[in-house]
Amino acid sequence: MNLSFRALLLVFTLPLYVLDQISKWWVVWNFPEPEMGHRVIELTGWFHIIRVHNQGVAFGLGTGPEWAPLVFFFMPMLALVGIRYCWKKGVFDQKLSRVAVGLLLAGIFGNFTDRLLQGFQLQQYAGESFWKRLSEGYVVDFIAVWLPGFDEIMPQSEGWWPTFNVADSCICIAASLIFFSGFAEEKKRKNLAK
Repeated sequence: MNLSFRALLLVFTLPLYVLDQISKWWVVWNFPEPEMGHRVIELTGWFHIIRVHNQGVAFGLGTGPEWAPLVFFFMPMLALVGIRYCWKKGVFDQKLSRVAVGLLLAGIFGNFTDRLLQGFQLQQYAGESFWKRLSEGYVVDFIAVWLPGFDEIMPQSEGWWPTFNVADSCICIAASLIFFSGFAEEKKRKNLAK
């Protein structure tokens, strides 16, 4: 699979990015801000939709400090530069790793778009300056899943995995694919050495 960078963006990244943004904006338009109310759609006993604002990174880590939104605003830019550099150097020459890059880019673009735009949607900051509203940017998380036994690992969770979104899913799947492609590459090298 000799997928060019542009083809990868069109085939994998763009459709997943659009799905991510549509789902997040649906939540923003149909759920109150967390500080202004609470709404949960219980699709099953173990799968809920709820609006959560995440100014940190995965699982809400880093949420709270005033510096967090600024740092997490610039981190995706560094990741994009690193991905492009590795692509040009041929690091992602396997099928799995190229698909992983497409997923990773969808996740990065999706969550970065949130950080750019969502702070401007918050009613409590409507009269604030451009920079204040930008600094209040957050990622929209809305998928809540209950996992049996997770409460034994994280008692305060009551069994609920940290809320996430489509972009987060893309990033996690991408990380898994990169991990497995590393094993596949190692196996290929060993077979060639025989």
